[in-house]
Amino acid sequence: MPKSLLRTDKEIAEIYQRHVQAVYRLCFAYMKNPADAEDAVSDTFYRMIKSGPVFDSEKHEEAWLMRTAGNLCKNNLKHWWRRNENWEDHAHLRDNADAGTDSTLEAVMALPDKYKAVVYLFYYARYSGEEIAAILRKPQSTVRSHLREARSILKRKLGGEFDA
Repeated sequence: MPKSLLRTDKEIAEIYQRHVQAVYRLCFAYMKNPADAEDAVSDTFYRMIKSGPVFDSEKHEEAWLMRTAGNLCKNNLKHWWRRNENWEDHAHLRDNADAGTDSTLEAVMALPDKYKAVVYLFYYARYSGEEIAAILRKPQSTVRSHLREARSILKRKLGGEFDA
């Protein structure tokens, strides 16, 4: 008999506790401020509750949540009202954010979107190139290429080597 799509509050809370920090870090990397990142995190978990996907494992849960969070963030960034915002008005949000950012993370967050997700998933979430390709639904060669190009950009910005 297939597992029910309905989850108990306890199951939802356990999934949330297991993955909320990783989802938040990915959303923060895209959105660049805590308020928008928190909105994207809540939207991600709302979609999980609403759609009720059946997960094979915790790794599958995380992959689904990361892909959903990344897609939500990209869609939010494309929204028409974002193009009309003055980002200088939001500088205080980034400056006051207690996200534990260092110069490396800030440089990663400044990367173009196509590199940011790949670098985050590889270095921070510790996914393999093959897993990242499956999550982002891109060829493995594209993932490797984006990692190589992102390393080159980060090396120029940060100086020295960027291997870890």
